[in-house]
Amino acid sequence: MGGGALQGRRSLVCVGDLVEDVVVWAAGATRVGTDNPARIRRARGGAASNVAAFASSLGTAVRFVGRVGDDAVGAALVRDLARAGVDARVQRQGRTGTIVILVDDDGERTMYPDRAAAAQLADVPDLWLSGADAIHLSAYSLAGPSLSVLRQASGIARAEGAILTIDASSVALIDAVGPTPFRALIRTLQPTYVFANGIEADAASLRDLATSGTTVVVKNGVEPTEVHLGGNRSATVRVPPVDDVRDTTGAGDAFAAGFLSAVLDAADAVEAVEAGHRLARRVLGEPGATLSMTTDENGTVCD
Repeated sequence: MGGGALQGRRSLVCVGDLVEDVVVWAAGATRVGTDNPARIRRARGGAASNVAAFASSLGTAVRFVGRVGDDAVGAALVRDLARAGVDARVQRQGRTGTIVILVDDDGERTMYPDRAAAAQLADVPDLWLSGADAIHLSAYSLAGPSLSVLRQASGIARAEGAILTIDASSVALIDAVGPTPFRALIRTLQPTYVFANGIEADAASLRDLATSGTTVVVKNGVEPTEVHLGGNRSATVRVPPVDDVRDTTGAGDAFAAGFLSAVLDAADAVEAVEAGHRLARRVLGEPGATLSMTTDENGTVCD
């Protein structure tokens, strides 16, 4: 596939996972050891691909870089991402990843990831990463061979004067890597912005990255979002209320997409947080807002 600059008044490259989500909305409390009524849907998922699709919906020119399996599910995921307006540059090898997501009555989700091929992204052509105004990375790729791609993307962002953002992604990931090594890896990539929730920020002391010139954005659920700008400067941004939280799946990815699209339109950090809140609010109020792949009556992905 070719490379080169993305065409548009603002452009973004997202690097990370493209997987199949199996989303389970339970009907009532879980009863262990027996049947539990539920509504189940399959969908395109993966944090970086979600950011790409959301940003595309806002008019940003977006390229996604990742790996799927050499299988029918992977092919369907790529086609679906392309239908969302994203220029999908993917390697195809092995087995496509799957994440089972359990959504409870309060909209909170518990995830069981099997990243499979997505975790093996490596040896990416420079042209897939270059030519954008911003590059967004998922910290899931800090572990394994994909780390070399993140370092490559960081170098290209610095060379081309692009914004570089990283989403901390998961406290379980931080625990697996180790809080101190995790923070050190983020610091070596020299991001412009880091996104984290409060638990992730506390676990790896990510607010300290602001002393290195990185703006750290910390989300705290319904409580105000923190913006740490460095030089002991900080701000808080109120989160607009959502009357009925139906599903938190993808809300953080929507926030990142709204934030990035606003920054690429010359918004300051506080204005960008407000834009992120607006897009995330839509996801929180609409169960399955990130779902887009068509399924048949058996839940099988199809075209």
